[in-house]
Order: sequence, then C-alpha cells, then structure tokens
Amino acid sequence: MRIKFFSGISLAILLAIAGCKSQQGKFEFVQPESGQRVAFGEQVKLKLNFPNTSLDSVVYSIDGQAFVTKTDTGSVVFDTKQYGFGDRSLSAKIYAQGKEDIAYSNILVLPPNAKNYAFEVVNEFPHDTKAYTQGLQFADGILYETTGQPDIEGIVTSIRKVDLKTGSILKIEKPEESFFGEGMTIVGNRIVFLTWEKRKGFFLDKNTLKKIGEFNYGNSQEGWGVTYDGKQLIKSDGSNKLHFLNADTGQEESYISVYDENGKVDSLNELEYIDGKVYANIYGKDVIVIIDPKTGAVEGRINLIGLYSEGRNANDNELNGIAYDSVGKRLFVTGKLWPKLYEIKLIER
Repeated sequence: MRIKFFSGISLAILLAIAGCKSQQGKFEFVQPESGQRVAFGEQVKLKLNFPNTSLDSVVYSIDGQAFVTKTDTGSVVFDTKQYGFGDRSLSAKIYAQGKEDIAYSNILVLPPNAKNYAFEVVNEFPHDTKAYTQGLQFADGILYETTGQPDIEGIVTSIRKVDLKTGSILKIEKPEESFFGEGMTIVGNRIVFLTWEKRKGFFLDKNTLKKIGEFNYGNSQEGWGVTYDGKQLIKSDGSNKLHFLNADTGQEESYISVYDENGKVDSLNELEYIDGKVYANIYGKDVIVIIDPKTGAVEGRINLIGLYSEGRNANDNELNGIAYDSVGKRLFVTGKLWPKLYEIKLIER
C-alpha cells in the first residue's frame, strides 16, 4: 500500500511539473482577449505570456503591418485612432535561440454610441403608388425620382421629374435597356442612375433624362444607392461599405466600412448627402442612419417606425427614399409604393 501511495504522489507531482512547464512554454496573448470590443480612441495594451527562454526580439503587428519591435518581455500599447473601426488582427512573432514562434489575437474597434432621433411630420404630399422608389433627390424646386422593376404588374424602371406639392409626374423616361433601376443622384447637368445587378451605372442628361454615357462597377458587385458630396460619388451596394467613385468617370477609388456601437451596419441602401453627413436607409427597416463619410462611424439613428402603417402592404413596401431641400432646409422621406411623401423634423431623444 505504501509503495502505491508514493507512486501516486510521484505521478501527481510529475504531472503538475509537466503542466507548469507546458504553461510556461506557451507563447500567447494574455491581453487583449480575442474578440474583445474596444472603443475607438482607446489605448490598447498588448501583453504576452513568454516561454521560459532567452529572448532575441519580438515583432508586434496590426493587420499584418509591423508597428513595433522589442527585445524585452514588457507590454506595448497602440492607439486605436490610427487604425479605424472594425476587426483589427493582432500578431506577435518571437525570435529566440535561432527559432521563431507566433501568437495571434484580435479586437473589434467600435465608435461611440450614436445619437437617437424620433421624428415629427411637418407636411404630407401625394406620392405615386406605382412608384417603386429607389432614388430620390430635390433640386430646382422639383423632385427627381428613380424607380425599380419588381415582379409587380404595371411597375417599371423609370427616371422621372415630379411636382412635390401634387405628386404629378412632370416628365418620365423609361430606359430602352432592360434593368432593375436603383438609386440616383445629380452632378451638375448629369444624373447618375444605378442598376441593381447589371454591374453598371448610367449618366443621363438632367433635362432630357436621356442616356449620355455609362460606367462599370468595380469591387462593388451591385448598385443600391448613390449620392454626391460635391467631389465624389458615394455608392452603396447592400453591404456595410460605402464606395467613393470618380464623379466624372464612375471609377471606384476607395471605400470605408460603416460601424455603430454594436458592430457592422449592413444593408445600406438609398443615400443622401446632407451637411457633410451621409443619410442611409437600412433595407428592410424603418430606420435611417447618419454616417460620417470620413470615418464610417454611425453618429445618428432615426427611428421612423409608425411614420406609415395604415393600409401598408405586407411586402414591397420598404422605406426607401431620402431627399433634402438645401435651400429650405427640409427633409423628405418616402418608400416603395407609398401613397405619401413626408416632410419630417428630427427630434433628438
């Protein structure tokens, strides 16, 4: 019995020693925990568990780019302001005794909480119930509207000029080429009109509404919404990305990813550029988000639930259409097949 007892103790000690050595020898991140959420601007400490061995150097990288090299086991700090929102991959490569090892972690950098807004209806205007609204803009005292072509009898792709007060169509053009029409915006004397799945957009003459040119999409596979910031086109494709296009050629030049305090904000749809910010419909929701186009941060969220509910169709009735009267400082919204267009005032909660 005594022999068995000591054997058991010896085995336990050996296992404990082995476990300690194994733990000491594991090169890994102690801080931050993988997937940790971090506020934008926060100083993040990178701390590692080093193996029980002499150290030559350790190289720390963010998103695959080395940012500091150390020759000791002390922690390092990096500033999230330099890296923007979203997933940031972290790695550390150790060099010791002619060998190397690597450890990984990642964090999710998120913006501050967005402001929340309710609404007040200021005015109501008639809207064509056969207009499957995809793009909307107010200019020259009239509305410019593009519509899509779902599988609904009598609904067609079009570009039109509309009288705001009466809702009557002043001029309409139905393209000869068959496509599902999407968002639009105005650049000088031209209208930019997107297709959904054709992977190209069109330039139209603002007065005649006739096609005068076209451009192909780049990395953004689809066309959803488009607006103009005075220098570049800003295009959505149903993801959480906003693509910046050359206003003359339509060529994609860059993009940003959009995040709020909870993570990615997907399904960005119809867009409007208002006082330096991008207002975007969220497809399938009665919500508009206000985005800083420089950073991709959602700074505001407009809850429009209840704006239009009585007699609303169960399908094909999404909120989709934002227009702004920059002279009168009026904000208009409508939706697909809605009977009304609303002028609203935002109320911060």
